[in-house]
Formats: sequence, C-alpha cells, structure tokens
Amino acid sequence: MGAGDALAEVVRDEGTRVLATLARVTGDLTLAEDAAQDAVVRALETWPRDGVPDNPRAWLLVTAKRRAIDVIRREARRPGKEAEAVMFTEAECDPPGVVHDDLLRLVFTCCHPCLGTEAQVALALRTLGGLSTAEVARGLMVPEATMAKRLTRAKQKIAKARIPYRVPAADELPARLDGVATTVYLIFNEGYAAGSGADLVRGALTSEAVRLSRLLAELMPDEPTVLGLLALLLLQDARRDARVDDDGRPVLLKDQDRARWDRPAIKEGVELVGRALRRTPDHPNTYAAQAAIAACHALAPSYADTPWDAVISWYDVLLGIREIPVVRLNRAVAVAERDGPDAALALVDAIGDLDAYPWWHATRGELLHRAGRSEAARAAYERALTLGMSEPQVEHLRRRIAALP
Repeated sequence: MGAGDALAEVVRDEGTRVLATLARVTGDLTLAEDAAQDAVVRALETWPRDGVPDNPRAWLLVTAKRRAIDVIRREARRPGKEAEAVMFTEAECDPPGVVHDDLLRLVFTCCHPCLGTEAQVALALRTLGGLSTAEVARGLMVPEATMAKRLTRAKQKIAKARIPYRVPAADELPARLDGVATTVYLIFNEGYAAGSGADLVRGALTSEAVRLSRLLAELMPDEPTVLGLLALLLLQDARRDARVDDDGRPVLLKDQDRARWDRPAIKEGVELVGRALRRTPDHPNTYAAQAAIAACHALAPSYADTPWDAVISWYDVLLGIREIPVVRLNRAVAVAERDGPDAALALVDAIGDLDAYPWWHATRGELLHRAGRSEAARAAYERALTLGMSEPQVEHLRRRIAALP
C-alpha cells in the first residue's frame, strides 16, 4: 500500500468514528455527514503537506464540529439553532443511554424498524461501515445501481416520515438486532476477503467488526445471535496472519501454517459457540451454525483431519434455517473434499442465482480443474475474472489458469 493510500485509509477509518460522534451530538445525520465529509476533504488537502497529526480523530472532530456550528448558525430561519450551536461546543464526551459506543449507537439508530432489514443494513454499511456503494452492493449481492436506488429510497423514507436519528431505548434493541448483527457481519466479510483493491485482507474492518461484536456481547450477553456472531468472527479472524504470504498473496486453508493461528481467539470462539448452541438446542441461530463450521476447521489438527461429515451436517442445518445459494456453494466445496470433484460439480451446477457471483465461477473452475476438464476450467476461471475481485484474488486465479495443461 502506498503512502497516499495509507493516508486515505486513516482518514476514512477515523472519519467514520467522527461521523458517529457528530450524529450523536447533533441528532442530525445529514448535518453530521456533511461536516464529517468537509473535515475529511480538509485532511486530505493538508495532511500530505503538514503531516498526520498526533491524534487524527481529534483533529477531524474539531474541524467537523466547527463546520457543523457554522452551518447551524447560518440557518437563522430555524429557531433555536444558535443555542444548539453553543450546546454543541460544550457537548459531553461520554454519551448517555444503554449503548455507550458512538459507532454502535448509530448502527442501532440506522436499523429503524420502519425500514426493511436489507435497507437498514445497506444504510448502516454505507453510512457507518466505511463501505462504498459498490462494496455494499457486493455484500448484499445486488447490482450497484440497484443498491444506489435502495439507499436513496431509504433516506427519503426516513426524511418523509420525519424519523429522528435517536438511539433506541433498551427495550427496543432486540427488534433491531437482526439488522445490527448483519451489518457487523458484512463489515467483517468485506475486511476478511476484500472484493476489490490491492489487499486481500482489510484488517481495520475485521478488527472494527470484532470490536463491535464484543460490545454487542457486553450489551446483550445472553442473546444467541450475539454469542454466535462473536464466535464466528473470532474463529475466522484467528486465521488472519496465515491467510497471506510475505508477498500478500492468498494462502489457501489447506496450505496454511496452523501454528500461526491465534489459539486464544479460537479457544474463546469455541466456548462462545457452545454457549450459543446451549441457548438454542432445537433451533440453532444462523451465526452459531456458521461458527460451528468454523470451529470444525479451527480444531482440526491438519487439513487432512478436517471432519467433513460434521462440516456438511452443519451446512445442512444452515440450509434448514434459510435457503441461501452461497451456503449451497460452500457446502458443495465441503462435499468435494469428502466425495470428490464430480459429486461437487453436480451440486454447483444445480445452484441458481449466482451467475453474477465471481466465486461461483471460480469454484466451478477449481472443481473442473481437479476433474481434469482443462478447457472448461479455463472458461470458468476467465468468467470469474470478469466479475470483479481484489488484486491478490485475480493473481491467484491467473496462476491457476497458468497451471492448466
């Protein structure tokens, strides 16, 4: 990553926190977005020349607050705004209420029940997750143009209904949990395997998602969704250091050095899986079921010792909770390890709705490669390359194409 890219990443990550704080203090998300964006622009103009300040977030917050106060004072036609500006300058640093983290507070705020869950998640990801519209669209597996329209409609619905951006009361939190959990999960996913850019892993996003899931666990310690989510993220993130080589290239699960896995995180994740499953013995939560699959991999002493029967059974549990094409694809990958590529190919080819998903084509390419069908594998790999991936993923597929006879 170049110096300019690193600087932009710092500004983006800190700017998201500043936005959350401003939204809490002003109660106006639009004003907070405008002020935070102005501060980000000023940072990108001045930091390359003057250097990054010792406390980037404080610099951005002060700059954004000044901008917000200027805007409030100019809106003379709105009574009381001058007083609001004075109050803003003296706002408490510690937020009141049951949710004490600004970013998590605003995720709960965005997940208003007047919006559908997908609209809640899209709005929270775009506004607070630091994800672009394209990244949000990829995470929710819809075209970018469709996602842009959904985001616009969601904001219009909020404005038309005059829904205040306030943190919900404690008794309102459970009704918003599905949207919040999905938001945190998708932030993690974009960090775990970036859909574009020069890096396979965006560590700032995975770390932030783990942090938010820990805060959720403190807030709702007996909620299976939260326990399963935190377990899943810990178990997946435990492999972070082994997932890329010294050149930043992907290292597949079967080739990873398991000594580099984070064993304390695995131990904590496995314990959380057990707690989540004990709370829902008859109807496991979707995150707990995914975490159980991750635990199967994390506890296996080697790739050859992976309990594929158990992995496949947990995928069946997931499909029983909700029929999702990507889950079928992942199950087929496990079947390939147990029963061979031909059995898995039949399952992959039977999955619909994934023609625009690069990893459906990449998985077909790998299975065809293993089955000795080189030309068909080449076509599948090349189709995957046209659908958008990060640079390390593109390089990996090109190496697989070069390895074909």
